[in-house]
Amino acid sequence: MSIPSPWRSDFPALAAFEAEGQTYLDSAATAQKPRAMIDALAGYYASGAANVHRAQHLPGERATRAFEATRTLAANWLNGGSPAQIIFTRGATEALNLLAYGLEGQFQAGDEIVISALEHHANLLPWQQLAQRRGLKLVVLPLDADGRIDLNRAVDLIGPRTRLLAVSQLSNVLGTWQPLPELLAMARQHGALSVVDGAQGVVHGRHNLSALGCDFYVCSSHKLYGPEGLGLLWGRPEALERLSHWQFGGEMVRVADYFDAQFHSAPMGFEAGTPPIGPVIALGATLEWLATQDNAEISAHEDFLHTRLLAGLRARDGVRVLGEPDVALASFVVEGVHVSDLGHLLTEQGIAVRAGHHCAMPLMKTLDVSGALRVSLGLYNDGVDIERFFSALDSALELLR
Repeated sequence: MSIPSPWRSDFPALAAFEAEGQTYLDSAATAQKPRAMIDALAGYYASGAANVHRAQHLPGERATRAFEATRTLAANWLNGGSPAQIIFTRGATEALNLLAYGLEGQFQAGDEIVISALEHHANLLPWQQLAQRRGLKLVVLPLDADGRIDLNRAVDLIGPRTRLLAVSQLSNVLGTWQPLPELLAMARQHGALSVVDGAQGVVHGRHNLSALGCDFYVCSSHKLYGPEGLGLLWGRPEALERLSHWQFGGEMVRVADYFDAQFHSAPMGFEAGTPPIGPVIALGATLEWLATQDNAEISAHEDFLHTRLLAGLRARDGVRVLGEPDVALASFVVEGVHVSDLGHLLTEQGIAVRAGHHCAMPLMKTLDVSGALRVSLGLYNDGVDIERFFSALDSALELLR
């Protein structure tokens, strides 16, 4: 049985892919965009671009209203309290770098930063480099057999020297939800700040940041069916007050002369220069579109995709799925087959998947693989897409073996 996606027609790219003979299965890297987002982005430029927060003319006022409306929509979507707790960045990666530089003054030599063995480079390298700059110790939480952070080991590794915990909500390689409530409680017990990388998790279900218990949460727009070049940084008010400014320029200044300056607090104090106005407004349209959808229906459809994908992979000889995925995302290797060769043959058959280390090279070393092939599905995918993938996979494996 093949269950169609009721959202497929809302995404123009899917029809374009169909015409080209392409099947898109790489949504964890970048999701396709709904018509509502595309229309909003084009509409902003067609009606007249203008800078925000600094113009008294009508185009500027109109842009500012739409820009700030997205801040409210984002706070509501994340159940994050006040819109003032949302900082717009140029991606989740920039948000994490903002935190690494903005919190640098909170550390002293010998303090510990705790991450996990499954982190994307974006939630590893900023903390790694901070540790090197400040003489800190980077502590890595190991994983259990299912690909989740080992809580038994975490109890021993998160301790009185821990000043910050930075972990992913959902692994971009293993597709596993991480035990955030327990980990965040450990961090709070020791007075440590906490950062959650929600780049992969934000698109799966609705989350409640006010109740989650973290100090900071970051995510990307382009994985949430929004435009590229945009991210969100959410913070508790008390945690945002601990951030030092890291970029300097227009609009984040309250008072300045040649020799000194005073800066705005969050959010505007951390949005120096002209922000990505069009993408922010387009993200607002995406969030409005998402808010009108039936979340239970989306979850049921994604569960169907998840079940069908994993069952098909595990039914094939020599295929090893990495971890125990919780969502419609699976990374796998095939015994005796090089991942690049397999990825190439799938590409030739019009199957768009990702092959490589997925910006998680240390995790690949931990798993004792050089890379993996990843299939990641969005709400617009359906059973036909999965059938095409398995048909192409079988053909490729027959040729390679």
